[in-house]
Amino acid sequence: MGDRALAGRTAVVTGSTSGIGLGIATGLARAGANVMLNGFGDAAEIGRIKRELAALGARVAHHGADMTRPAEVAAMIEAAEAEFGAVDILVNNAGIQHVAPVRDFPAEQWERILSINLSSAFYASKAALPGMVARNWGRIVNIASAHGLVASPNKSAYVAAKHGLVGLTKVVALETAKTGVTCNAICPGWVLTPLVDKQIRARAAAEGKTYEAARLELVGEKHPSKEFVTPEQLAELALFLCSAGAAQMRGQALAMDGGWTAQ
Repeated sequence: MGDRALAGRTAVVTGSTSGIGLGIATGLARAGANVMLNGFGDAAEIGRIKRELAALGARVAHHGADMTRPAEVAAMIEAAEAEFGAVDILVNNAGIQHVAPVRDFPAEQWERILSINLSSAFYASKAALPGMVARNWGRIVNIASAHGLVASPNKSAYVAAKHGLVGLTKVVALETAKTGVTCNAICPGWVLTPLVDKQIRARAAAEGKTYEAARLELVGEKHPSKEFVTPEQLAELALFLCSAGAAQMRGQALAMDGGWTAQ
């Protein structure tokens, strides 16, 4: 995608104050899109992120919608439409994790993960689709996971939600198949975010290993490449999905996972 190829477009990216979401929001801003950020965090830190993205030439706003509350998710889309005139690109990225066997899995964690990782994407898409269809152009990019394609023990809610998100992607794609709106999912493997970096450091400390040994052990359990995916690589894939070249890519679940799901 060329420089400023998304100039005049507006993107809403949920869970975009850190990690994958911030990486994608940054890529969209660099391509010229206006960006509505979403996510919790320190007000000063969010202000800093807004200034950094604005320095790339984008108009930037932030909405603190709680992804467990459908009315707030819809209000976020309405706020973006009011601020920027339209929502052309929706990246459903917000997600949380909890690890426990099914028999011990706390009911409140199940409900919370399904709500944030799956239902919020439904409510945001429901709110954004009428405008996209009316303008006959739109891109919905759902950030699923390798766990939307395969499973691991002790992650029942996360795996169920991400499989559900892949299914939702297909339905939205079919419902918009005769329009200029597309819907696809990206399925990342391990991504080296600050959260994962913290896990590596904790693992190194607990097992008396070097950071590099702990890093290779963690990523090597799933990725034949022995390399992490980066937020910047995911942003590049999201940008492709927003391009004219991806106009007939519809309802796909695209794995970027170091070979994890090829095994």
